[in-house]
Amino acid sequence: MATSAVPARLAQLPNALTVARLALIPVYAVLILSAAGGRSWPAAIVFGVAGVTDQIDGFLARRWSVESRFGKIADPLADRLMIDAAVLLLWQAGRLPWIALAILLRDVLLVVGYKPAVGRGYTFEVNVAGKAATWLLYAALGFVMVTSKGTTWPLVIFWIGFALAVAALGGYLLKATREVAG
Repeated sequence: MATSAVPARLAQLPNALTVARLALIPVYAVLILSAAGGRSWPAAIVFGVAGVTDQIDGFLARRWSVESRFGKIADPLADRLMIDAAVLLLWQAGRLPWIALAILLRDVLLVVGYKPAVGRGYTFEVNVAGKAATWLLYAALGFVMVTSKGTTWPLVIFWIGFALAVAALGGYLLKATREVAG
């Protein structure tokens, strides 16, 4: 049930959390780059805080009925950038196989295709597969950062999240095709 009246300062909290998540990306990068072999509790904690703020900002925006154009674009972009930074830096540290870089390709396709599709009438909304993929990728990458190199179970979670991310991309493409062509 949405709250009808939220003080103006609180109404900006969801967007402020999104901006904070964007600001955490370089903090995370410094921490993981200074870690021996990509294993870092401090980096994982910063990464986890980013994942939690993702859940909180969306919940508050919907609950308080203060969803904004900025939030609808910046929120998923902040997730993509944080997850992409983690994938790239964990791959560089030898913690992820090179094929994991395909998640970056998926995200580049989303970003490149967004503006032309929206300009032709597509209304972008994160689908359930996309939300689940984001949660699983945040969890898996955080676990990769705190477990020993070669630990398999975080990678299993990563690949499940990756499969859902690909399914989400398919859902976005199908929806865009219907909305733009129809």
